[in-house]
Amino acid sequence: MRKLFLGLFMMLFAGSLLAQEFVVSGPDKQLKVKVFVKAGVPTYAVTYKEKSILEDSPLGLVTNIGDFSKEMTLTDHKESVIDETYEQTRIKTGKVHYQANELVCTFTNVQKKKVDVTFRVSKNDIAYRYSLPQFGETARCIIEKETSGFDFPQQTTTFICPQASPMIGWMKTKPSYEEEYKADEAMGTPSQYGRGYTFPCLFHVGDNGWALVSETGVTSGYCASHLSDGSKDGLYTVAFPDAGENNGVGAANAALALPGSTPWRTITVGSNLKPIVETTVAFDVVKPLYQPLQEYKFGRSTWSWIMWQDNSVNYDDQVKYIDLASSMSYEYCLIDGMWDKQIGYDKIPDLVKYAKSKGVDIFIWYNSNGSWNDAPQGPKQRMNTSVARKQEMKWLKEIGVKGLKVDFFGGDKQETMKLYEDILSDANEYGLMIIFHGCTLPRGWERMYPNYVGSEAVLASENLIFNQHFDDMAAFNACLHPFIRNSVGCMEFGPVVLNKRLNRNNNGGQIRKTTDIFEIATAVLYQNPIQNFAIAPNNLTDAPALAIDFMKKVPTTWDETRFIDGYPGKYVVIARRHGAKWYVVGVNAGKEALKLKVDLSLLAGLKVTRYFDDNNASAHMQSECIAKSGKTELVIQPNGGVIIISANQN
Repeated sequence: MRKLFLGLFMMLFAGSLLAQEFVVSGPDKQLKVKVFVKAGVPTYAVTYKEKSILEDSPLGLVTNIGDFSKEMTLTDHKESVIDETYEQTRIKTGKVHYQANELVCTFTNVQKKKVDVTFRVSKNDIAYRYSLPQFGETARCIIEKETSGFDFPQQTTTFICPQASPMIGWMKTKPSYEEEYKADEAMGTPSQYGRGYTFPCLFHVGDNGWALVSETGVTSGYCASHLSDGSKDGLYTVAFPDAGENNGVGAANAALALPGSTPWRTITVGSNLKPIVETTVAFDVVKPLYQPLQEYKFGRSTWSWIMWQDNSVNYDDQVKYIDLASSMSYEYCLIDGMWDKQIGYDKIPDLVKYAKSKGVDIFIWYNSNGSWNDAPQGPKQRMNTSVARKQEMKWLKEIGVKGLKVDFFGGDKQETMKLYEDILSDANEYGLMIIFHGCTLPRGWERMYPNYVGSEAVLASENLIFNQHFDDMAAFNACLHPFIRNSVGCMEFGPVVLNKRLNRNNNGGQIRKTTDIFEIATAVLYQNPIQNFAIAPNNLTDAPALAIDFMKKVPTTWDETRFIDGYPGKYVVIARRHGAKWYVVGVNAGKEALKLKVDLSLLAGLKVTRYFDDNNASAHMQSECIAKSGKTELVIQPNGGVIIISANQN
């Protein structure tokens, strides 16, 4: 009888253990994640201020050594507290104090193999990842599929960008994260190419709040991923790259050394958009992968190609843009593609030397391509192998080049992630900074790679010269990026077009629809530690003097960022601080003038300079004082901007 009672007790105990659920909250208890098993599927759900953000959402991995997505039991857990501070010069804020509660749940499959899922929950951010141990002698596995899901409530609308099909677009260079967003779209709407959506993805959960979904910590040890097409019920799942990316080179899934961990899936949550704009979660949960060879210098750059195009990449025109950089007191000039043929390897050292005599350093362009694109611009076959890359970088260091812009990657496979990492790590050995174009989203790379200084991964300014549609949509897109793309990583957009017409002589081609104040506001609105501005030599005389004066002084690194007001695709007002000086910028994508009453307590009682447009789109500047209450009114014209700068500092 006693044995029977003991047996029944153990069965009941085991049953209660299997039915367990665990909850981990942020430090202020507002953001909560519940983790449990539902019909054998590892599952989690998210609430914020007791309102549902994610309904029951699946977790799991399918590997070649075991299925960790079904018939699972929750067999163990442990909790801890994360409290860290770090400094970072290349993101939206200079100092970060990261506080989070950590829950590690161990799930066991029917073969008794275990997987850990680690959740970190801070005030407004969730990050989670999977960790697999070594199983006996098995020290490797293939992650065939990740079943991680994000199941949003029915009232949710989306602000998301479609993942492009592989090997389409100009010279077979896609996907390159350069598709167009749709705002406030219903869930379950099929994506343009039927291949899901690129990270980051913004969701408006009606009155419950907002959520930004992305990933961070992707290295050569895993592939990058994106979201699947969503169901009408609101479930989006993590999707791996398409097999056809990069001309079919490399596997579409991930190979993981054991013990090993996946990248972090991140969810930023708020009842308003402030946590979305200000989040640092992409950097909070990663660490530097190597030490910088030297202290890298960030700053402003001129760039001939954006207005003068391919033919400008010749010696004489580059001298003009070096002179422009010098006259603007800029740190850099970028020499774009085809310099190997149109300037020549023999003359580049002279050009670098001339730039140095003018107080300007040089960035220089390269094609990434091995076998994965048809882009004709050179130099080619210099960045795709270790031998060629190190030879080239040795020469670049010897002649005094400070950084590279590497273009045309076209994929998210692990093979491609390895190429990004190899370029970055090799470049650091030669004291070179790296910008990527035609590329994937940076995933925590500002903190992981100390010589990384920017990625395009957006429908950037280079498209304005090709099609009037992109000029017509410029304000709409500008009112998206601070909430989505630029929220999770630096964005090498190439902002500030001051030509009225987008050609070399400012007299033909596409028509700029935005005002001059709008354009100079984007120098602050778009965050990137190296800014390749789109200004041209003619702008020294044909653009408003106040705009040129502003562009001579605007910084590119920030100590703090604050969200003031806005709605994705409609308008945005944000503030960034450099040292003791605040820059408040706003832009308006609407068809009517926007009048906003905002709280600028950060400028309360201070003398400021305000830049604004009148109703004829003419630029003006005036000095004023912000009320001691910090309350002020902003008037932002259609396709226009406003800038307020604290005037008590030089």
